[in-house]
Amino acid sequence: MPPRTRECYHCHEQVKEGEPHDCWTTTEAHLTRDLSEDLKDAFERLRETAVEFGEQRIYASHNSIMFSRQACYFFVRPKKKYLEVVFFLGRKLKASQVKKSMPSSKLKVAHLVQITHRDQVEAPLTDWLREAFDTSPKLTAGRKTPKTAT
Repeated sequence: MPPRTRECYHCHEQVKEGEPHDCWTTTEAHLTRDLSEDLKDAFERLRETAVEFGEQRIYASHNSIMFSRQACYFFVRPKKKYLEVVFFLGRKLKASQVKKSMPSSKLKVAHLVQITHRDQVEAPLTDWLREAFDTSPKLTAGRKTPKTAT
């Protein structure tokens, strides 16, 4: 008789009964493994662009890939049909690419953009990501967070 399994509420993986499971320690590879080639290419371009900005920490957390200096300045949520990119600025943008903007703190405004192809990872998006990287320390001033690097 095959072992009984249950579906994890968070990651939806099948877990054998009695087997330890920690979906909070996921990886970039795990989050991007089922993406189409177009979305994988778009994610790689996003990642390469961010790495060029300078020292930062890039890590997977639950269902997102985080890009962080002292605090997260943008993250990517891989979806089946697009990459959901959320970046933080000290101002609200009004642009056709921005699907939604919402305050995320007293100083930060979160902006949501959907990416479906590598060619979308260009200006103005790359300019906004650079601005988010550059302004992140100022927007998180006063926070007590450890500085780590990848």
